[in-house]
Amino acid sequence: MAKIQLNGKKISLKNRTSIKQLLLKYKLLKKRVAIELNGKIIPSTKYKIYLKDKDIIEIVHFIGGG
Repeated sequence: MAKIQLNGKKISLKNRTSIKQLLLKYKLLKKRVAIELNGKIIPSTKYKIYLKDKDIIEIVHFIGGG
């Protein structure tokens, strides 16, 4: 089990959970999001990266408005 920090909260994930799987879990996959993993912005082409113990991930999703 991997223990990570997600948007400031500590959570536990199954081993070999990818960023894409994390987005699916929180129903964010089809929304416009920005992902920061350990201080680096991750492009959507790299969402297959597996998360590991002590990773710090920030997810921001964009909302339109006016």
